[in-house]
Amino acid sequence: MPNRRAALAGAVSLALTLSACGGQNSEASSERGTIGIAMPTRASERWLTDGKSVVADLKDKGYKTKLVYGDDDPKAQVAQIEKLIQQGVDALIIAAIDNKSLNGPLQKAAAADIPVISYDRLILGTRNVDYYVSFDNEQVGRLQARHIIEKLGLEKGKGPFTIELFAGSPDDNNTKFFYDGAMHLLQPYLDSKQLVVPSGETKLDQITTLRWDGPTAEKRMKRILAESYGSEEVDAVLSPYDGISIGVLNAVKADGYGTAAKPLPVITGQDAELASVKSIIAGEQSQTVFKDLRQLAEVAANMADDILNGETPELNNRRAYKNGVKAVPAYLLQPISVDKANYEYVLAVSDLYSPEDLK
Repeated sequence: MPNRRAALAGAVSLALTLSACGGQNSEASSERGTIGIAMPTRASERWLTDGKSVVADLKDKGYKTKLVYGDDDPKAQVAQIEKLIQQGVDALIIAAIDNKSLNGPLQKAAAADIPVISYDRLILGTRNVDYYVSFDNEQVGRLQARHIIEKLGLEKGKGPFTIELFAGSPDDNNTKFFYDGAMHLLQPYLDSKQLVVPSGETKLDQITTLRWDGPTAEKRMKRILAESYGSEEVDAVLSPYDGISIGVLNAVKADGYGTAAKPLPVITGQDAELASVKSIIAGEQSQTVFKDLRQLAEVAANMADDILNGETPELNNRRAYKNGVKAVPAYLLQPISVDKANYEYVLAVSDLYSPEDLK
């Protein structure tokens, strides 16, 4: 079987040569291949942004794209990826729904010499994933924990305070990185009893939220408040994602929080989704972690372009992200903590939202 990447790079080189010699085949000079993009869901604002951004960046480079959304159904995503392979895409960029369900289709991709980039969520249990692009996910958890520590004054010896812990979906590899990063900073305060978890639910398998679902988090928070809090109030909630944060907020507000006598707890988040940024401005959600998804899309597009042109992509982490079969070489971006004190500066610099968006 001819090497798809080398053949495509050769075709691009030939097209450019023909163009330089006065050839009029504009289609040959602009057709650089087709890249399949598999995103997990349309239910989250962030994944819509990711999909649009990756498509735009690849089109700017002259590639055709095929964008599909799995709508939180792992079997549907498997079928979508297999169809993209059958359609002969030249590369795949995949944000997995279930990071352990893709071994079969990725074996088919390898057999067809289709390179695979794991996008934001590391695909596990297969050697047939070439590269990984994401953010420093442990740093996300550390930023969330740092915000709680500072808001409660834990380093100044204040406390004890109550806290409840939430984590992401159990089938998303990033969930453990977020949790580990946060607990690295919070665990000493739990050990010293400056932080107390009245529900007793602290282990990762006790606090995950399937599919990162806000209503699921809201239901769990309501149960915790009913079972573990009487006259006592919750002071902080570690939430790994804005959708979960909104669910938690709904639960505590339904329990009477949000008054001078019963203030809202410190609630963290991630992704700087518009609803949560507005909530931060309104003094409800306390913090989120901004990850510029446009930068992530740009890195993924550049990586795919390098691979298909026979070049080595830019990497900054080769060993840390192990998927159970191999260490997947990665490029990691840095997240930024956002709260009411800095949202205008951070989001204005990023140009993510206009002033009208935030009214």
